[in-house]
Amino acid sequence: MKLLPLFLVSLAAVGIETALTRYFAVANWSDYGYWVISIVMVGFAFSGVTLALAGEALARRSDILLASLPTLLTLSAALGYSFTILNPFNPLQLQNQATYLPQLGNIALYYAALLPFFFLAGLFISLTFVVNYQNIGRVYAADLTGAGLGSIIVLGLMYLLSPFDLIPALLPALAMAAAFTTKFRKRAVLAASFALILAEALLLLGPQAVVSQYKPIYPPLHTPNAKILAELRSPHGDYLLLDDFTERVNTDISNDSGMLGYTDPPRSLGLYRDGIRIASLPRNATPSTGYAKGALDALPYTLRPSADILLIGASGGFRIAETLALGANRITALEPEPALYSAITTGLGTSPPFASNQAVTISRLSPVAAAQTTGPYDIIDLSADFLDSSPANVNAITVQAFSTYLRDLKPGGIISIPVSIQDLPVYALRMLATVRAALAATNTPDPLAHVIIYRSAWNARILVSRDAFTQGDIKTAAKWTDDRSFDISYYQGFNFTAARNNLYNDLPAVSFDDGTVTSTGADDSIADEAVQILQGQPSVSSQAFNLAPVTSDRPSFYSVLRLANLSVLLARLQILPQSEIGALVNLAVLAQAIIIAAFVLLVPLIAPRIAQSEPSGIGLIRPIIYFPALALGFLFIEIFGIEKASAFLNDRAAGFALVLSFMLMFSGLGSLISTRLEAIAQRGVWLACGILSIWAGLALLFLPSGMLAASAWPFLLRAILVIIAIAPVSIALGLPFPLGLEKVSGGSFLPWAWGLNGAFSVVATPLANLIARNFGLHAVLAAAILLYIAAAASFPATRRQLNCSTTQPAYPVAD
Repeated sequence: MKLLPLFLVSLAAVGIETALTRYFAVANWSDYGYWVISIVMVGFAFSGVTLALAGEALARRSDILLASLPTLLTLSAALGYSFTILNPFNPLQLQNQATYLPQLGNIALYYAALLPFFFLAGLFISLTFVVNYQNIGRVYAADLTGAGLGSIIVLGLMYLLSPFDLIPALLPALAMAAAFTTKFRKRAVLAASFALILAEALLLLGPQAVVSQYKPIYPPLHTPNAKILAELRSPHGDYLLLDDFTERVNTDISNDSGMLGYTDPPRSLGLYRDGIRIASLPRNATPSTGYAKGALDALPYTLRPSADILLIGASGGFRIAETLALGANRITALEPEPALYSAITTGLGTSPPFASNQAVTISRLSPVAAAQTTGPYDIIDLSADFLDSSPANVNAITVQAFSTYLRDLKPGGIISIPVSIQDLPVYALRMLATVRAALAATNTPDPLAHVIIYRSAWNARILVSRDAFTQGDIKTAAKWTDDRSFDISYYQGFNFTAARNNLYNDLPAVSFDDGTVTSTGADDSIADEAVQILQGQPSVSSQAFNLAPVTSDRPSFYSVLRLANLSVLLARLQILPQSEIGALVNLAVLAQAIIIAAFVLLVPLIAPRIAQSEPSGIGLIRPIIYFPALALGFLFIEIFGIEKASAFLNDRAAGFALVLSFMLMFSGLGSLISTRLEAIAQRGVWLACGILSIWAGLALLFLPSGMLAASAWPFLLRAILVIIAIAPVSIALGLPFPLGLEKVSGGSFLPWAWGLNGAFSVVATPLANLIARNFGLHAVLAAAILLYIAAAASFPATRRQLNCSTTQPAYPVAD
């Protein structure tokens, strides 16, 4: 009961953090969710600094503070959320040099609105550590367990409530904390109850959150007679099915379709997730497919008629209908995105399910699992909207995935790979580099003979054959594209110099040096460099952009910008694709985090009494290494686990939820175990380090093959495997922090150590993302091992302390 208030505050704090992340994903863009993580940890860090500087005065008043803080937390959460809603932040103006300064001010206002709540939450948690200095392990266990349960609860609430209603639902947990305080309980409960009523009234009657007017859903939602036909809520996102006059099947059609006798794409319904369109859904059970033969993605069905098809991405069912119209013999259609799968199989709103057909099987299997277990196929066809319909779908376009597809093709089989060139043509070159690596991995002798590239003005298709394309294939492709005014960009023996005179769609390269696109009217920036990319040679674009193949270790496709050229990127913000902005936001958060971490590190210089209060013989150097190393290492392991679980489950939301929740709760169990290791504390830290090293070694050696072998298992079984896999390392990671805190629980050291942990947790997430982007997830895991080794070697204890677990109170505390 004594630690129940801490449990509730930690539960609510993590829940509100997650809810704010969802708010930014819907109201703005998910990239700006990095701010929430930053604000949380900055608040926690500053609370530790405050308690270190004014700890004696605060500790003497700990009873009244712990009784009052639930009231203040309830009010500050409601006020902070209301001010966040009122913030006029414009993400598009942030990308314009003429208008970005006011937006920097709006970002500062986000911090001003939300920082008070997380500062007070951190103060409550750190003060609880100080008051209960003799039970550090149990305190930390209550903190972590509450946080883990908070993550599970808010994810459950996402099935019931709008993202904008999550925070009002979490406020009662903060108010309830007052009911379990040891002193001033009646007054605390009365004040917290009154605060809860005021807070809920403010959120009910005050400013209401809305989807940003700059998101794709805003214009169609506000057209005349637009209707919302269905709404789905889940941790995957907030889904709206719209009926408005702008909605049509989103496919790339030949400009000559009318002359060729093909119809226009039919009207459809639009399915939006978090304000971004992810698919068209049919208005009736028999959608028109008269346009299919004029679509960019139809060529493989001419090259391989009456084929067995693995269709990766059903595009709301339209791609299945199109493929049947193109003469497919048998279709296995994959739709891992849960809302789309449900819409296709059971219907959504007024959109009917796909009509039953003996030639069609619809599955939620991952593409790699399906290729292994349901093949072989004549054509493996990735739909144009598949990559962007779910974050986990990037795992379908890695070197490892393409290698699997090639092995599971029939002789002469083809992989058809889409890539959008609307923002940057270099995305096609990066996809081509990934294809080359897959051909090399399957020991293909002459990669240049296995590739055909063709395109429109907006999209390209890369065809990859298990066997070399024949001259007949090339002639058929050339005629097919010429008939439809599409352009060939590459096949073996292609002469682009001669083809310039008959170019239908100009595709100039984008220059970041001067921010311009220079066109001669007969440009094809893909054709200019395709041979060099397929030969593995440096090209013009590879000097300016990151064209490294997408792999399971570096599963990020939209990451072609070289961050080393930061000054050039900042000067060209207005032409950067939205998908690349996240990396710059991440970099900005990292720079800010480093400044904050440096400030927290230097607190003992500002207040020398903190250094003077350290337990005899420890000094400052050991804690300065130990606690930051733990913060960085823990988050590195968490991020590695989330990325791998997301790929294994083929579900980003499920991977995030399972790893975050169970890692926190298992670490809470480890913290409880640490109470039995206080007499041999440093050995306990080395034990944790050893378990982590063994776990990491096994992960690096066996995880890729294990994930591949189990990829077709039922989802529930794979989820259980994820939980089992993270359990041992999570329990081990729960040991070092409480064991270290127990050794520095004298004077101002404990809250300062708490502040160090918070400050470097701010650094950890953007730093891990940067390492993964540039070096891969294995480098994040390796860095975590080194950090824990450094922590174990710098364990903050003297020889005398290693043989004695007795601690002195941090300050005189209220009785």
